[in-house]
Amino acid sequence: MSGPLQSVLHPAGPDAAIIGQFAWVMFAAGAVILVAVMALLALGLRGEGRPVRPMRWIAGLGVAFPVLVLTALLGWSTWQSAKLTAQSSQQSLAIAVTAKMWWWEVRYTDKASGREIVTANEIHIPTGRPVYLGLTTSDVIHSFWVPALGGKKDMVPGHVTGLTLHADKPGIYRGQCAEYCGEQHARMALHVVAQTPAQFDAWLAGQLPPAAAPTDALLARGRQAFLDQRCSACHTIRGVSGSGSGGGVNALGPDLTHVGSRMHIAAGTLRNHRASLADWIADPQRVKPGARMPAAADIDADTLRALATYLEHLK
Repeated sequence: MSGPLQSVLHPAGPDAAIIGQFAWVMFAAGAVILVAVMALLALGLRGEGRPVRPMRWIAGLGVAFPVLVLTALLGWSTWQSAKLTAQSSQQSLAIAVTAKMWWWEVRYTDKASGREIVTANEIHIPTGRPVYLGLTTSDVIHSFWVPALGGKKDMVPGHVTGLTLHADKPGIYRGQCAEYCGEQHARMALHVVAQTPAQFDAWLAGQLPPAAAPTDALLARGRQAFLDQRCSACHTIRGVSGSGSGGGVNALGPDLTHVGSRMHIAAGTLRNHRASLADWIADPQRVKPGARMPAAADIDADTLRALATYLEHLK
């Protein structure tokens, strides 16, 4: 299940649980006030033979009752809001997330070495402790939203805002850009992968090394195709291509150093395997019209297969 109901029915963290309670209580309060208003309407439609005291009913059901309900709702929501996790960049783990048209760049800093780890469209976090996300965008306004873990946060060009995620249990939680940002807004998804602390540490350590060297002729041909097709103009594979336009804060495309370890490509649009990689490289506009990636029109079938196999190999 994904979408708003995921937060209400299956919260995976304390903030999502509180937000889910808000949704139910707001619904209940609205329903109660609606019933009161409908009762007033019914009374107003009574015939002349059954006199009513309109001002008494209006003052009671139309004024006093809604004020009482809304005052109680205000007090309860203020009390519950104080329980939400504080948005502080002083958390033990901070992750930088940059929204782009139409994908997500995710950056970690390894504390031991100080080196930066760059990935895309997946955010791995440890369970049991808050994780701070520094959110920004490199183009238009986007909005970060993972319903099962917390609320929305707008991402405005030139500004860094913060959001704290806290997952109580391991799992994979789908997120979505919640602010219309252009043609492929609906296909700008992401996944938060909550892991036990030991699993998260192992994953982070696995992201540190450069890309694995080819182990056979097919993989070597795929690696060469990556360079010959000038994929490095937009993408970085550490150990293969430099960190120029593909690896900086203004990267045109995702870092592909460990792309084979990701669940999806094209920001949640396709499951990640050799066939989908080949389809995406050959004609991304067929899959995601308006995407900023051109088709590889001059690549032959054997070279395309080698390139897709090589990218799948980058675990």
